[in-house]
Amino acid sequence: MKLSTKGRYAVMAMVDLARHAQAKPVSLSDIAARQEISLSYLEQLFARLRRAGLVKSVRGPGGGYRLARTSIETRVSEIILAVDEPISATRCTEMGATGCRADRSKCLTHDLWEELGNQIHAFLSSVTLHDVLERKLAPRIAEAPAAQSETKTDSMAAAS
Repeated sequence: MKLSTKGRYAVMAMVDLARHAQAKPVSLSDIAARQEISLSYLEQLFARLRRAGLVKSVRGPGGGYRLARTSIETRVSEIILAVDEPISATRCTEMGATGCRADRSKCLTHDLWEELGNQIHAFLSSVTLHDVLERKLAPRIAEAPAAQSETKTDSMAAAS
């Protein structure tokens, strides 16, 4: 699974907004310059983020954007979904309404890819903008392999 530019850029821009919006609204041109993202592309993304209630626009001189909620309350999964980025690893459409194959049946590995999509969504739902700003991702990422090795150890012990 590959996250598209739309989802990556939306998260980058929202992290930038969270970092710089403490005192005053942040202009999209400032975000575009700092993150090296096209201004017209950011305008499209922020229109979607605003409709999803993740950002608020401030008009007039010194205007720009602010987070609609705190960085602690804003989850990465919400940002990605707001810009119409599906968090899915299957080839199926509409949450399994249509199968992966031409005859609309599921492929042999469908459940594997569906669970991968669920795990990715769960991870992105557990991460907030604040976590990204504070670089609090390493413990979460490090926990996954540790849990796997414990499970393998438990399985080996049970088999003995």
